[in-house]
Amino acid sequence: MRDKWRPRLGFVVLAILLTVLALPLAGLFFFRVYENQLIRQTEAELIGQGAVIAAAFAAEVRLAVPASSLGAAVPDRPESERAERLRPIEPELDLALDPILPPRPASAPGVPYPLLAALGPKFSGILDTAQQSTLAGFRLLDPSGVVIAGGSEVGRSLSDVEEVRAALAGQYASRLRSRIRDRPAPPLYSVSRGTMLRIFVAMPVVVDDRVAGVVYMSRTPSNVVKHLYGERGKLALAAVTILAATLMIAFVFIRTVSRPMYELMDRTARIAAGDRDAIRPLSHHGTREMAELAGAFLDMARKLQARSDTIRTFATHVSHELKSPLTAIQGAAELLRDAGEGMDEATRARFHANIVADTERLKGLVRRLIELARAESTVLTGETTSLTEALATLGPEQRLAVKVEAGPDIRFRMSAENAAIVFRNLADNSARHGAANFWLSASGAGTVTILADDDGSGISPNNRTRIFEPFFTTRRDSGGTGMGLGIVAALVKAHDGAVALADSPSGTRFVITLPGAG
Repeated sequence: MRDKWRPRLGFVVLAILLTVLALPLAGLFFFRVYENQLIRQTEAELIGQGAVIAAAFAAEVRLAVPASSLGAAVPDRPESERAERLRPIEPELDLALDPILPPRPASAPGVPYPLLAALGPKFSGILDTAQQSTLAGFRLLDPSGVVIAGGSEVGRSLSDVEEVRAALAGQYASRLRSRIRDRPAPPLYSVSRGTMLRIFVAMPVVVDDRVAGVVYMSRTPSNVVKHLYGERGKLALAAVTILAATLMIAFVFIRTVSRPMYELMDRTARIAAGDRDAIRPLSHHGTREMAELAGAFLDMARKLQARSDTIRTFATHVSHELKSPLTAIQGAAELLRDAGEGMDEATRARFHANIVADTERLKGLVRRLIELARAESTVLTGETTSLTEALATLGPEQRLAVKVEAGPDIRFRMSAENAAIVFRNLADNSARHGAANFWLSASGAGTVTILADDDGSGISPNNRTRIFEPFFTTRRDSGGTGMGLGIVAALVKAHDGAVALADSPSGTRFVITLPGAG
């Protein structure tokens, strides 16, 4: 594994939880979206109020002022718009796109239209009353831009104001302007730009397609912080909910992922140090995947431990089995070296024969060890064979003739060479136990069952549980190595099969099961 920096699981969990907690705080930087909606809402309210004032003023103008005393003609509208009875004015200000203009320029001296100025006092009281309720500033201008009602600027001209000029030309106009404050804004208000702005709306009053005047309005939009303060109960509840959800996520993550993982890591370290007690189920798994992972790991640890024990025991047996003939050979050779000249010919021949016999025993042990290693490392090739094909590969040195009683052509999954090794070792074991006959029979299709019977002396009840142990033999004096049945069991197991000792009225019976060729 490359030695590079990797974050710990706890660090990742902490980063995720902090991100969850920071999401509401990050919303402060996206107030402009909500703030823009408040500006649009304020503009819509001014449009509605201005439309009512404009309709009332237009009605008065139609009764008292001739068309010749009105202002500029309204630009022609497309025929499709003229046919429409409803012509709503939609809010158009956008905090992100529209520039913020300087505060409104101061009014200048002006001369109002006499006939229109006479209507001013009728509306002054109405506009002042409306201002007290809506907190908006209202000005009613004549066609030249002179204030005729509203506020303290009556008789002064606002014709130089950009949005007023557009309205005098018959077009609706709205602008964002910086607000002139009487006192500094509180520090908390710096989060919102809305408190530093004022919305100005200029709506033309049209009578007989001519501009009869302008309703000029202004108002500061609602403040975001003020709105949030008004919803402080809901915000507090949302904050508590988010905190509780974060803590719940942390608890669930720690209990279902972090805690079982750290316990599994601790078990790994203990198993590596040789602690056998660590090979047991975790106290808490958390999730199904973690349970499967821990189960697979502990199962692997058990198999490796068992394999290690097997290798240790096997090494002990091998050293013992090899030590006996080696010690005998060494002793005989030393006697021949030290006292061989004084021995008679028969004695020397007996010592030489012992050395040769022990050497042959060592050769047999080495050969069996090689066969056992090959059997345990056998790789499945998908080959199939039958009793007939397997027995055809047996050499002439076979000590006991093998006969097939049933199923000679039933095929099973094993190569002919490996099957021959299995049957040769079984026949050799039977011959060492006094058998004169050895029979094989096969049956089945999906799973093939092979019976191996002999007429020998059988196996005593005390030895039945140990016959597949490496180096266990009751015929050591006749050359038995105790590895033949171990080789049989290893080969059969490597081919997904099983071998077992079965009850038999006479002799010995082994039952071998192997996957069928189909």
